[in-house]
Parts: sequence; structure tokens; C-alpha cells
Amino acid sequence: MSVTPPSPPDRLYQTETVPEDFAFSERVVEVFDDMLDRSIPFYQEVIKATARLLERYLQPGDTICDLGCSTGSSLLQLARLLEGRELRLIGIDNSPAMLEKARCKATLFDRDKQMRFILEDITRLQRPGTGAFICNYTLQFIRPIRRPALINGLFANLRPGGVLIVSEKTVLPASALNRGFIDIYHDFKRERGYSELEIARKREALENILIPFSIEENISLLGDAGFTPVTPFFQWFNFSSFIACKPG
Repeated sequence: MSVTPPSPPDRLYQTETVPEDFAFSERVVEVFDDMLDRSIPFYQEVIKATARLLERYLQPGDTICDLGCSTGSSLLQLARLLEGRELRLIGIDNSPAMLEKARCKATLFDRDKQMRFILEDITRLQRPGTGAFICNYTLQFIRPIRRPALINGLFANLRPGGVLIVSEKTVLPASALNRGFIDIYHDFKRERGYSELEIARKREALENILIPFSIEENISLLGDAGFTPVTPFFQWFNFSSFIACKPG
């Protein structure tokens, strides 16, 4: 089996200079896989859990759309975990650099005929009859005022009985507990080799770019669009994953 070439280590925030606002630039794309692995707790476990859910909800011939697919890691992992099922896999992102890397990885793993990667604005998505949408750590980068319209659109584009999987960084209304969760998350990043400077610089770069909701706000957002049931299926402190079902 082919092995993905290792991503260069994420050293974007080792400088003392004031960081620019975070953006999915070519500099970020170059180290993104390493950044993902060291910054998202239990990322692989969430993908495995997602595959288990999709096994139970998808039908032969269904399409899975990964929204904000970045370098294609999640979709490639799902292709492996759902091997043998008659599914179409589509990755959608608005970063040409991310999509270029995703296509290269798909070719490396001989998946380029099974999946497509498309440059598109997910807020204008038109893919009726989709079996499942996956939105991993993507909604948090959409301005809150635009999220209801996006979720309404995803609901409309799902076939009856289809599902939406959402993973997000979350906040707690209780400020002291929320600070404690953030401290534990920063410990997680230290254990993976990030320095105090890198943690502080990254947090500053993401300020006003990444705007998380609480678990309750995410559930309400999904429920207001018509999804039922909506329930979390994973939580690690300030990271949460949800499944939202379109009634069949």
C-alpha cells in the first residue's frame, strides 16, 4: 500500500512577528496535514465513527460530499473505510491550493477515478439528492449570520433519509469551565510539540476568523433547518461532532 509523503512540520507560528489573520494560503496548505494531526484531538477516531454512521444510513449509489475538504485526508480515509460500497465521493473547497494537493493524494492512492475534487463556494451549493454531507471544522469559519442559510441549503439538497455530519470547535456558556477546557486543549498542543509562542500566535491569527458556537447553538441551528433527530456522537472537551438526519 502506498504511503503518503510526510507533510512538512508546521512551523508557521514560530516567529515573534505579529501573525496575519489565518487563511488557507499556500503556506498553510504545505504544512496542513501536520497541523491537522497535531491540532485536532481524536481526528482519526471521529472519521472512523463517521464511517460507521454512514454504513448505516447510506444507500447504494449515494453521493458523499465533504465540504471544506482541504487536502482530502478525510475523504481518502472514508474511501478506505467504506471500501466495496457503491458510493460517489466528492470533495469541495474554495482553496485551489488545497484541491491541488487533494488531487495529488488521490492519484497517489489510486483513488482518482473514485472521487472528484471541485472548486466551489459551499454557501451556493446545488447538489440535490446527496446522501450525506460532511462538514468537519468548516462551519466555524463561516460568519454566524450566514450559517442558517448554509444549513438550510444542505437540508434542501439532501435526499430524504440523508445525513449531515458536523464536527466543530465549541464553546461553553460557563466562562470558567470554558477557560478550563481551553487550557486542557493547549496542554494537548504542547504535548504534540507546539511551543507557548506558537500556541499564542495561532490563537491570535484565528481571532475573529474562527467563531465557534456552543453545543446547544449548533443543535438549534441544525434543528431549525428541519433536521431531526440531531445528536452529538463525540465530544472531547471543546471539540464536538454531531449527526443530523433529514426525515425520510
